[in-house]
Amino acid sequence: MSVDVAGPLLPLVPLLLGLIGLALPPGDGDRNRRRLAAGIGVTGAAVALLLAFRLVLDPAQSSDGWDTGLTLAVIGDLEVRFSTLVDAAAAYVALAVTAVALCVQIYSITYLHDDPRYAPYAAQVSLFTGAMLLVVAGSDLILMLIGWEVMGACSYLLIGHDRRLPEAPAAAVKAFLVTRIGDIGFLLGIAVLVADAKSTYLPDVLAHDYSPGTLTAALLLILAGVAGKSAQFPLHTWLPDAMAGPTPISALIHAATMVAAGVYVVFRLFPLYAQSPAALATLAVMASVTILIGALSATAQDDLKRVLAWSTVSQIGYMTGALAVGSPAAALFHLLTHAAFKALLFLAAGAVIHAVGTNLLSRMGGLRPHMPVTFWSFAIGLGALAGLPPLSGFWSKENVLTAAAHATEGGETAPAWAAWLVWLAALLSVGVTAWYATRLFLRAFFGPSRAPGPYGPAWEVGFDDARYQVPAAPHDPPAPMRWPLILLAIPAALLGLAAFAPGFRTALELDDPHLGVAVALPMLLLATGAGTAWWLWWAVPGADPALALGRAGPFLAAGFRLDDVQHRLVVRPAEALARWATTGDTRIVDAAVMGTGTGTSRAGDALKEAHRLPLPAAAVAVCAAALLLGAIAWWGA
Repeated sequence: MSVDVAGPLLPLVPLLLGLIGLALPPGDGDRNRRRLAAGIGVTGAAVALLLAFRLVLDPAQSSDGWDTGLTLAVIGDLEVRFSTLVDAAAAYVALAVTAVALCVQIYSITYLHDDPRYAPYAAQVSLFTGAMLLVVAGSDLILMLIGWEVMGACSYLLIGHDRRLPEAPAAAVKAFLVTRIGDIGFLLGIAVLVADAKSTYLPDVLAHDYSPGTLTAALLLILAGVAGKSAQFPLHTWLPDAMAGPTPISALIHAATMVAAGVYVVFRLFPLYAQSPAALATLAVMASVTILIGALSATAQDDLKRVLAWSTVSQIGYMTGALAVGSPAAALFHLLTHAAFKALLFLAAGAVIHAVGTNLLSRMGGLRPHMPVTFWSFAIGLGALAGLPPLSGFWSKENVLTAAAHATEGGETAPAWAAWLVWLAALLSVGVTAWYATRLFLRAFFGPSRAPGPYGPAWEVGFDDARYQVPAAPHDPPAPMRWPLILLAIPAALLGLAAFAPGFRTALELDDPHLGVAVALPMLLLATGAGTAWWLWWAVPGADPALALGRAGPFLAAGFRLDDVQHRLVVRPAEALARWATTGDTRIVDAAVMGTGTGTSRAGDALKEAHRLPLPAAAVAVCAAALLLGAIAWWGA
C-alpha cells in the first residue's frame, strides 16, 4: 500500500468503524452484540496500527512529506482539504497512538466484561483514536480542529461512562467545560492565522509572513487550547478528577490521546512559535509551574490513579518545557516514551484495582507475591517515570534537561531566563518524582496487607468498579488484560535506546545522547528522592511516607487548592451573573410581557363594563364623548 493511500486511511478506519459501532442496535446484555462491538473496536485499532507501521517503515519518506488529498469545501477564497501529513514524526506518533489504543481495546474486553454499556464504550474508544489520528495526520487546520473537537466530545462520554458512580458525571462535565474554556482561545487563534494567511492548508500557514503582533496574538490564543487539552496550568484541574472514568480510558487519555494533542499541535506549529519569543516565554512559565505543581501534588495522594494523573500533569510539562526552550525533537521523544510507560502504569493500576477492589493505597500492601506480572509492570513503568537508567524515561528526560541546559546559554528562540526556569523546574521534579514513585511502589506491593480481611470486601470509599466480584485473594489479571501489560513493558523499558539508532534520530532530528557529568546531578536527585521515601517507609514499617509532609500534606493532596481558586474567580462570578440575568429576565422582560397582557385584559374589562351601562348613562357618555371630540377638532382648527 502506498503512503498516499495509508495516510488518509489512518484516521478514517477507526473513525468509520467507530460510527458503525455506535449504529449497532441497542440490546443491553446481548452477548452477540458485545462480541460484534469488541471485534469492530479491535479491528479498527489493529488496522490503524498496521497503517502506522507502513508509514514508519516507508523508505521513501521525506522531511516535508505533504500529501494534498481531496477538497472538502470551498468557503469564499478558502479551500478546506482532506489532506494528510505523512512525515516521519507523524508516523511515529501515530504508531504510539494506535499501539496504545489496540492494547486498551483488548484489555477492556475483560476489564468491562459485565458492563451492559460496553458496545458504545468500544465505539467511542475507536472515535477517540480516530480523532487523535486526525490531529496527528491532518495537514489542514480545519481538519485538525475537527479532530480536536471530536476528542473533547469523546472524553466527556468516556469519563462519564459509569453512570453508577456519582462523581463520574460531574468529572465529565468539568473536563468538558474546562477544556472548552481553552478551546475558545484555540479556535480564535486558528481563525487569526487562517484569516491572515488566506489558507487553511498547514504548509501555507507555516510559510506565510505574519506581522509580529498578529503572530504572537494567534500563538498565545492557541496556547490557551493547549493548556486545556494537555492539562497545563491553569487549566489542568480537570485531569485528576477524570479518574472517575474506567481505568483503560485513563490510559488512553494520558498516554495516547487528549493530553498529547496539545503538545503535538505546538510541535507541528513550532516554525511559527520559533518566531515569537513572547509566546515561547509564556509557554516556559506555564510549563515550569505545571511541572512542579503536578509533581508536588502527586506526593500526598492516597488514590492510586490520582498519583498517576498528577504525574501526567508534570510529565506533559516536561514536553511543553522542551518546546519552550526550542527543542521540539526532545518534546516528541518524551511524548513517545511517556506514551509507553504511562499506558503501562494505568493498565497495571487497573489490574490492581480489579484484584483488590479499591483505588486507595492505604487499603493495599503486600501484593508482590500475589501479582508478579503486575509487580514487574509497575517496577518498569515507575522506573521509567522516575528516569531510572537504562529505562526509556531516562533517555527522554535527559534529552529535555540537556536541551534546557543548552538554552540557558542563550538560545536562538526562547529567552535565556525562560530556559533557566524550565531547567530548574525539571531538575527539581526529578527528585520529587522519584519520591512519590517509590512511595507508591512500596505502599502497594510491600509490607503487610492493610485490607480488612483477605481482600474480600469492597470498600465504599475509593472503590473503582462495583461491577466486579472481588476475589478472596489478589492475583494477576486474565490473559486479555495480562498480555497488554507484557507488550507495553517492552517499549517502556527499551524505547529510549532508539535514541542511539541513526534512523530514529534523523526522523525526529534528535541530538546524540550525552552521558557524562550532565546526568550526575539528576541521578543524585533521583537517588535522594527514592532513598528518602524508602527510609521513611522503613523507619516506621508500613507507615505512609507522606506523613512526613505534615500540614503541607492536605494542601498538596488538594492540588494547591487551585480548584477553590477557580471556583472563586470563575464559578462564583458566573453564578452571580446567572442570578442577575435571571432576576432581570423575571422582573423586566417577564414583567413587561405579562404587564402588556394584564393591561390589555383590564382595558377589555373596562370596555365590557361600559357596554353594560344603563341606556341613559350610555347616552350621556356618548354625548360627552361627542362634545369632547368636537372641542378637540375646533381647537385644532
